[in-house]
Amino acid sequence: MKLAIISHTEHYQSDGQIVGLGPTVREIKHLLDVFEEIWHVAVLHPGTAPASALPYHSDKIHFVPLKPSGGPTWSDKWKALWQMPEVLATVRQTLQQVDCFQFRAPTGIGNVVIPYLSLFCKKPGWFKYAGNWAQQNAPIGYRWQRYWLEKLQKRPVTLNGHWPGQAPHMHAFENPCLSEKEWEEAQERSQNKRFDAGLTLCFVGSLTPNKGAVQMLEAIRKLDKPLFEKVLIAGDGPQRAELEILAKKCPIEVELLGLQDRNQLNEVYAQAHFILLPSENEGFPKVIAEAAAYGCIPIVTDVSCIGEYIHQAENGFLLPDNSMRSIQSQLEGIRPLTHHFPALAAAVRELSRAFTYERYRNRIRALMAP
Repeated sequence: MKLAIISHTEHYQSDGQIVGLGPTVREIKHLLDVFEEIWHVAVLHPGTAPASALPYHSDKIHFVPLKPSGGPTWSDKWKALWQMPEVLATVRQTLQQVDCFQFRAPTGIGNVVIPYLSLFCKKPGWFKYAGNWAQQNAPIGYRWQRYWLEKLQKRPVTLNGHWPGQAPHMHAFENPCLSEKEWEEAQERSQNKRFDAGLTLCFVGSLTPNKGAVQMLEAIRKLDKPLFEKVLIAGDGPQRAELEILAKKCPIEVELLGLQDRNQLNEVYAQAHFILLPSENEGFPKVIAEAAAYGCIPIVTDVSCIGEYIHQAENGFLLPDNSMRSIQSQLEGIRPLTHHFPALAAAVRELSRAFTYERYRNRIRALMAP
C-alpha cells in the first residue's frame, strides 16, 4: 500500500539534499514498515536548515514541495488563500499515485484541504491532529478544522488524549518518538542515575513566549535555595538574547546550548534529572517522552492531555499555568520530596514505552485495516 502524507512540515535544501523537521522525518521513515512507498507533500523553505533537520535517506520516500504560505498578517493570509488552487492541484496529483493518505493538522492549508479530502477524495485515509484538541481561544482556523474533523466527516482522526463526548471515529494516539532499541539504550544509561546531589534541570524547545523559558529562569532567580546546580537549555528563538542576560543573574549555572540534534539531546537527557516545560499551550510534546526514557522527571504545564500521562508526585509534577509564580511555587514544593525522586524517575521511564514507533506502527495497521 502506498501513502500520501500532506502536512505543513518545514523542509529545506541542504548540501544538495532535502531535509525536514527531524521528529517528523523519523516518524515517516518508521511508517515504511507499514507502507511500501510514501509521498510527502510539504513546504520547502528557503534559507538554512536548523540543526534538528534530517534527510530521509530512502528512495521509497518522495518529497513533493509546496511554496511557503501563511503568516500573522492579513496580507499573509490572503496570499495563502490565493495559493490554495496550486496546493489543491498538487494534492490531487499526488493522491493519484497512492492508495491512502494522512493529513497532519492543524495547519493553515487544512482550512481548505480537509474539506477537499472529505468531499472529493474517495480513497481511505486518516487525519492526525497533533495540537491541543481542547485549546481555549484557539485561532478560528483551528476551531474550524476541529469542527470539520469531528462533525462533518467520518474518517479516523488520531489525536492527543481522550476527551468528553469523543466521537467513535476519533482515537487517542501517543505521538511516537522512540524506537524500542532507543528506549532500551535509554533505560540502560539512566537506571543508575543518582538523585541525592548535583541535580541538573533541562529545558528543550523553542525560545518563544509560549514555551516559557524566560519565566523558568525568572522563577529560579527567586528561589531561596535552588534545588538544582545547573540548568541546560536546548533550543533557539527570539528570546535567546533575553535568556542570556537572565542566565548571568541566576544563582546557579545556566548553559544555553542552542539547537541540538537528536543525538545531542540524548546527551542532555542523560545528564539531566528533571525536564521543565512550562508551555502555555501544547498537544503532547515528544520531548517529554524522550526525556522520560532517560529518567528525567517532568515538570510540565497541565494543558491538553498532559495530565492524562503525568500525575502529580507519582511520575512528575504539574503546573497550573506557565506563570513565573506557578513555576517558583512548584520548584519550592518539590524540595521535601527528594527521597521520592528515584521512584518518580522509574515510573516515568516505564511510561515512555507507550511512545515507541513499534507500538505506533501496530496501531496504524489496526486503524487502516479493511
